[in-house]
Amino acid sequence: MKIKTFTTHHLVKQGDLNHHGTLYAGRSADWFVESGFIAAAGLAKPENIVCLKIHGMTFAKPAHRGDILCCESRVILAGKTSLMVHVQIVNDSGTLLQGFLTFIHVDRDGKPIPHGIELEYSNDEEIHLRKEAERIKNESR
Repeated sequence: MKIKTFTTHHLVKQGDLNHHGTLYAGRSADWFVESGFIAAAGLAKPENIVCLKIHGMTFAKPAHRGDILCCESRVILAGKTSLMVHVQIVNDSGTLLQGFLTFIHVDRDGKPIPHGIELEYSNDEEIHLRKEAERIKNESR
């Protein structure tokens, strides 16, 4: 299966801001995990997907009220029962934050089950992200 990018958008509103007048990290985390879930659920049934771990959300720049943010997510590594997703949130000025999440494919009782997904990497960026995801996965063990 080819790597597919899923895109969602969010408008930063007054209620999304922290005491510094920039996007609150908690709201960023909400959108970050939601975007990752959308990518994982785009390859497997949503009812079988649960988030296991946020491997990091690295902020590069703040977002401000009125910014329109684009959340780009893609499954970049598929284990037997796990799916690792890379998420990047950007606006007109570039990347605001990025990181990885791991989702697990489970049955109705919450037990991990194989998803049968095999990924095909078609460019250097996908291969680079796969290697980074593998490094993170190995460090997590």
